[in-house]
Amino acid sequence: MFYVIGGIIVILLFLSLRIVKEYDRGVIFFLGKATGVRGPGLIILIPIFETMTKVTLRTITMAIPSQKIITKDNVSIDIAAVAYYHIVDPMKSVVSVENVHDAVNQISQTTVRNVVGQFMLDQLLSQTAAINAQIKDVIDTHTEPWGAQVTAVEIKDITLPENMQRAMAKEAEAERERRAKIVAAEGEFQAAMKLGEAADLIAAHPVALQLRTLQTMSEISTEKNSTIIFPAQFMTTVEEAFKTLRADSSKSA
Repeated sequence: MFYVIGGIIVILLFLSLRIVKEYDRGVIFFLGKATGVRGPGLIILIPIFETMTKVTLRTITMAIPSQKIITKDNVSIDIAAVAYYHIVDPMKSVVSVENVHDAVNQISQTTVRNVVGQFMLDQLLSQTAAINAQIKDVIDTHTEPWGAQVTAVEIKDITLPENMQRAMAKEAEAERERRAKIVAAEGEFQAAMKLGEAADLIAAHPVALQLRTLQTMSEISTEKNSTIIFPAQFMTTVEEAFKTLRADSSKSA
């Protein structure tokens, strides 16, 4: 009889001991009534009368499934997102909602659909950070009574209809062509400016044009198997160039 009683005591003692890790908390119920939160460390429960439900305080990564959404400008898109949240009030997360993870998941899907539907496609693509913040704030408002806090929401994938993808590709190609034409036009403009400056310089010094003509002829003559046809006024140009050079030399002397 002594051994039986001793065995029962050992079993009850074993059943009364719980170990709660650093990142967990234990919500204690006494005869079905929530009495408090304990942990971390060794927890001793009153056998039969007390029970404990563990709750993790670590950040939970939750995938928000892809869903079809109509934007404000009536474009049908598929959006997938991810949310990060953690429990800040273990008591509320157990007592206020049946399954806090499912509840956060469902409200996240609904919020993504409602918020994204308020924006046009261009805004959705260019203002992702602001939209993420708005979605996070709305979800956080709903999850506060459940003892959960949303730390971030990120839209991770946006799938457009094929016709919209083709249209955007054409638009991007047109934009690249436009920029290329602008660059080419700027290059031609700069070249024209330089030619204008050169023309003004030559007009101020006629001998420069004559010397440039002689230089060009000299360069042509160095080419192999070249047939050079001199224009009729070439000899006159040569004579004028030499006269100008002699005159400049006389003035220098």
